[in-house]
Amino acid sequence: MVDLEPDISPAQRQVLELARKTGVLRPRDLDPYGLPREHLRRLRDKGLLDQVGRGLYVLPEADLGAHFGLVTACKRVPHGVVCLLSALRFHEMTTQAPFEVWMAVDRSARLPEAPDLPLRIVRFSGEALSQGIEIHEVEGAEVRVYAPSKTVADCFKYRSKLGVDVAVEALRDYLRLRKGTVDELWRYAGVCRVQSVMRPYLEALA
Repeated sequence: MVDLEPDISPAQRQVLELARKTGVLRPRDLDPYGLPREHLRRLRDKGLLDQVGRGLYVLPEADLGAHFGLVTACKRVPHGVVCLLSALRFHEMTTQAPFEVWMAVDRSARLPEAPDLPLRIVRFSGEALSQGIEIHEVEGAEVRVYAPSKTVADCFKYRSKLGVDVAVEALRDYLRLRKGTVDELWRYAGVCRVQSVMRPYLEALA
């Protein structure tokens, strides 16, 4: 439970409880409860909340795990989906540890304004954007990330950005770690229009 000081108002107690439940709290998260956003600043000044980014607050005792960057990115870019290198890392299908959070957004979407957050934005469209999204609960928050099979197909589609070696490593780990079926992989290869590219690698590794 949150250690509350005696001078905390009932509304501020409610804010702290929301922070405990959600993990990462944004000003907009207070709106459905009719709580003034000013409470976030006041609680921060009292040392009862830590500000970990622009408009992002956590409890001081919060355990910021390995995927906290993904949580932060999904809070700041709620319409985005964790993709490519960051999705590979999330699914433990790569030895790489990207400094930036790779996120897919619609081709017509406005670029997120997050100068304090290391993001790599990639524009997807159609089914390549909407298909294969999983929702995971991380640090008490929802993270939208592409499924392993969709991520492998994406890596082949964007091999010019990542390198063919990264895509092949992702495919190898997908099969070795049994992250999904070949049928799932082939379906998303069709969605991403990379079946002809993936076929020789899949035949060699399967």
